[in-house]
Amino acid sequence: MSKPVRLLILGTGGMAKNHAEAFAAIPGVSLVGGVDTRPEPLAAFCNTHGIPNRFASVDDALAWGAFDAVTNVTPDAAHYPTTLPFLAAGKHVLCEKPLATNAADAEAMAAAAQAAGVVNMVNLSYRNVAALQQAARMVADGAIGTVRHFEASYLQSWLTQPAWGDWRTESQWLWRLSTRHGSKGVLGDVGIHILDFATFIAGQPVAEISCFLQTFDKAPGGRIGDYVLDANDSATMQVRLANGALGTVAATRFATGHMNDLRLRIYGDKGGLEVGFENWASRLRACLGEDIATATWAEVEAPVLPTVYERFIAAIRGEGQAEPDFARGAELQRLLDRAEQSAAKGGCSLPV
Repeated sequence: MSKPVRLLILGTGGMAKNHAEAFAAIPGVSLVGGVDTRPEPLAAFCNTHGIPNRFASVDDALAWGAFDAVTNVTPDAAHYPTTLPFLAAGKHVLCEKPLATNAADAEAMAAAAQAAGVVNMVNLSYRNVAALQQAARMVADGAIGTVRHFEASYLQSWLTQPAWGDWRTESQWLWRLSTRHGSKGVLGDVGIHILDFATFIAGQPVAEISCFLQTFDKAPGGRIGDYVLDANDSATMQVRLANGALGTVAATRFATGHMNDLRLRIYGDKGGLEVGFENWASRLRACLGEDIATATWAEVEAPVLPTVYERFIAAIRGEGQAEPDFARGAELQRLLDRAEQSAAKGGCSLPV
């Protein structure tokens, strides 16, 4: 019988529903507590998901202590101060991405997790994409030879169509558009995903990065109520990998017609791969071996994967690896910081 795991949910916003439903579906996992500084949303969330214990603060939850693990679904800026006390208490932690809002905090979180000796994972949800994992295995096995070039993009359209609701009238979306409310814009929100998507498959760290960021006028005076809409809406990056391979990485919220699509084309000296996640389905195509002469592309099957929630619980039970971990989250945060610094310097190339 699987080891029982008692889980605390920190933060009860939109993504917390996904966490609660996913963890509740795993045998042996009990949702034992919720934490939120807002009493009404906390009560509604816990009632909906049958969570018996409710806490107004991290300190209150730790004083109670009757839980094994935490899933941190707070806003980005809260990840660092709220995660560290749980690590110090020896609790396993799954944290939403990005791990922090700057590299120094992310590195401190990774160091604290390693010192605590607990399972620590960051929710880079596209690691669940079957085609991504299969492509990474193929590159690692030498299927395309030495990586030389890649093109990656994350395409969202929620600023041009009401994919998740109308951001002009539904205030829960506006924090994503305002730096004063903790947003790092499209770069921090989804740029982290496409950078992970590309470099995880390539199997190479980034050596050098340059970046342009653009914020577009979206409302009179550049604001809606208390929200100044100054966070970046589109990002383009040029990347040099450790082996010298070059790539382009793009992320935008203005990709009309694309709800939430990721694409990667990666080429080596012995073949190429095309990885897609579009309309919530993944696809992998390859041009390898004799097909190179005729530029013929063939579909590649990719096995279905356990979710990040399942992998987190398996790691706690000693049945799998904690991947991606906080160290990976910190590595990606360093990339995001350097990209921001590059954009502030007019897009100049910076070492990582």
